[in-house]
Amino acid sequence: MAEQLTHLDDRFWNRLLKAIEEGQVVPVIGSQLLTWDGQNISQSLQQLVAKRVLEFNKFDATSVTLTPHRELHEAVSMLKPTVNLQDLYGDIADALDAVTKEQNFKLPGSIEKLAAISSFKLLVTLTPDTLLAQALRKRVAVNEIVHSPNLPTSEASDLAIDWLKKPGEVNLLYLFGKAKSTPVFAIHDEDTLEYAHNLLSRGSNVPLRFIGELQQRGLLFIGSNFPDWLSRFLLRLTNQTRLADKKTRAWLVEDGNIREELALFLNGFSRETEIISELSPQAFIDELYSRWLVRNSPTAASDSAKQNQAPDPLSVAFFISYSRATDLPAAEQLYQTMREQGLAENEIWFDRTAIEPGGDFQKLIFEGIHSCRYFLPLISAEADNFIEKFFRREWNAAIDRSKAMAQGEEFIVPIILDEEYNPQGYARVPKEWSDSIDFGHAPGGVADARTRQHLTKLIRELRRGEK
Repeated sequence: MAEQLTHLDDRFWNRLLKAIEEGQVVPVIGSQLLTWDGQNISQSLQQLVAKRVLEFNKFDATSVTLTPHRELHEAVSMLKPTVNLQDLYGDIADALDAVTKEQNFKLPGSIEKLAAISSFKLLVTLTPDTLLAQALRKRVAVNEIVHSPNLPTSEASDLAIDWLKKPGEVNLLYLFGKAKSTPVFAIHDEDTLEYAHNLLSRGSNVPLRFIGELQQRGLLFIGSNFPDWLSRFLLRLTNQTRLADKKTRAWLVEDGNIREELALFLNGFSRETEIISELSPQAFIDELYSRWLVRNSPTAASDSAKQNQAPDPLSVAFFISYSRATDLPAAEQLYQTMREQGLAENEIWFDRTAIEPGGDFQKLIFEGIHSCRYFLPLISAEADNFIEKFFRREWNAAIDRSKAMAQGEEFIVPIILDEEYNPQGYARVPKEWSDSIDFGHAPGGVADARTRQHLTKLIRELRRGEK
């Protein structure tokens, strides 16, 4: 068994990080990463949710001791004889909402660090919560793909064929469903078995393209804490051949000692699967993130320098104005859409960097607004709550310029980012816009058909004017 254990020396980290940077590794995260430490007390999301579900159903949670990272299965098993099982899915979804919406709630540090590693374009979560998606959306747009046998066919999705051509987007697979008020996610072991059977039998809503990509890449299982049988199954499912002939790498990082039977099995039949026991999942992510930063800091500094070298204001065709604090992922998505429609990078002003007060960059921004052909203010309910933000100064500059334009000349093209399309529903959007301008609609930055058509029309007019 000793041969199967991996020693985490510099050579190991360098090999792993190089594979990650080449896009050859997919992280698969489990419940052990969803933890918080404070004041000598460790709490997990699963523990907090299980406790609330027991309390919802008038069960004394203090009278039982639940196994760490098995709390939800055990709580459901206790309640199942006396509670309608269908109701427990809604209870668990409500409990997740309650925990994550508490005033002092913070995302687990390990999840935030994992999400910050921009080399990961494909990720898998084995839990039904949205914490990883929330962390990812702080830097990038997220395409969520949910595997659930009971999901309506109309809601089924898979990895896009051209996913590699979407640099402003990452793909996240919920392998055992995503929490809702209905039975579309796994809450106990029998559910998990059914989801595993659905994957094996290629049943309903199996994301075959995503699974195909997993089979061609190394998998980094972090804190899955699954039963022995399920760990073996996932390793086989995500491999194109039998484990004895495994061609891709896999790493298992878990709290505590690895189960001896599993270690013996892997040592004998899957020698490309490495067991990592020197570090806890949290400590492993800490080390991975710090080493990734060191390796990528020169690149990051170079990218930052390039971004701070703003485009020539006179070459800008479209100026995207948005609230960085709330709408960066959506702005990224819209920017990529416009690039795909044929616009060059220097034709779109899209600031990804923080604005430093008083800098020359501000001067260039306002020059860009006064010389661009079209000004695109991105509107959302969250951004509307801000009374004072730099994007409002950009809006005012655009309004001032529009007043000097000929009657009927199109310049300001507002685009709503919220799911609901209601141009009159924003208290701080200039009244002259909502009264006289046709707003576009791009929920989450994904432009609807009408908005894409309008942007295409503007680009064509721009090209005709250049001839």
